[in-house]
Amino acid sequence: MFTHDVLIAFLLTLFAGLSTGIGSAIAFFSKTTNTRFLSIALGFSAGVMIYVSLVEIYFKAQEALVSEHGIVQGNWITLVSFFGGILFIGIIDRLVPSAQNPHEVRMVEDVRAETSEAGVTPGIAGAGYAESLKKGPVPKENDKMRNGKLMRTGLVTALAISIHNFPEGLATFIAALTDLSIGIPIAIAIAIHNIPEGIAISVPIYYATGSRKKAFVYSFLSGLAEPVGALVGWLILMPYLNDTLFGVIFAGVAGIMVFISFDELLPAAREYGEHHLSVYGLIAGMAVMGISLVLLI
Repeated sequence: MFTHDVLIAFLLTLFAGLSTGIGSAIAFFSKTTNTRFLSIALGFSAGVMIYVSLVEIYFKAQEALVSEHGIVQGNWITLVSFFGGILFIGIIDRLVPSAQNPHEVRMVEDVRAETSEAGVTPGIAGAGYAESLKKGPVPKENDKMRNGKLMRTGLVTALAISIHNFPEGLATFIAALTDLSIGIPIAIAIAIHNIPEGIAISVPIYYATGSRKKAFVYSFLSGLAEPVGALVGWLILMPYLNDTLFGVIFAGVAGIMVFISFDELLPAAREYGEHHLSVYGLIAGMAVMGISLVLLI
C-alpha cells in the first residue's frame, strides 16, 4: 500500500536523483569549478555514508538476520549480503566504459577545454567563457561531426549515470523507508555527489546542440533513474518483505554505500586538488552523522 512513509521515501529519493540539475546550473553559470567546496562536500558525503553504513545500517541488518537465523548463520548471511552489495555495484561500475564513467572527475573548465580543442566554439576556454555561453555556440557545417560526437558523449554519460543511479535510488529508498534518521542524511549525501555528474552530462550536450534546455533536460532525466530504482524496489520487493529479506537488502545497501564512498567520493574529493579539505569533510560528515544518531536515541 502507498503509505505516508512510502511517499516520504520516494520524495527523498527523487530529491537525491534530481540534484544532477544543480550540476547543470553550475556548468552554465560558473566559469570554473569551486574545488574547495566540492572537496569538502564530497568528503562530507563519504563520511556520512561510511559512518551510517558501518555503524548503523550493517548492525540493523545483522540484528534482523540473527533474530531469524541464529547468531552464526545470521552473521554469515549479513557478511555475505554486505559484500554482495559491494560486488553488485562493482560489476555495474565495471560495465560502464571508463571514458563515460561518472566516477571520473570532470570539472567545468576541463569539459570546456575539450570542446574548445574539438573546435566547436573557438576561444571558450579563455576569459570570454561567460560571454560565449550567453551567445551560445555557433555551429558550422564542418562542425556537424564534432557536434555529433559531443552529443553522443553527453548521452552515453547520461546513460552511464542512470545505470549507477538505479541501485543508489533503491538504497536511498530502502534506508528512508526503514528509518528516516538514516534515509535523510543518505539522500543528502547522494544529492551532493550527483552534482558533478550533472556537469559531465550537460556541458557536452549544450555545446553539441546550443540548447541549455536540452542539456538541462538530459541531465534532469538521468537523475530520474534513482526514483525508478525506488519504484522497482517498492513494486518487486515490498510485497515479500520480511526480516530475512530486510536484513539481506539492508546489508547490501551498506555495501553499496561503502563502495560508492571509497570508489567514487573520496577519490573525487582528493582529485579536485584539496586533499586536506576532503579529509576534514570526511571527519565532519562522520561527526555530524554520529551526533545526529545519538540525539535521536
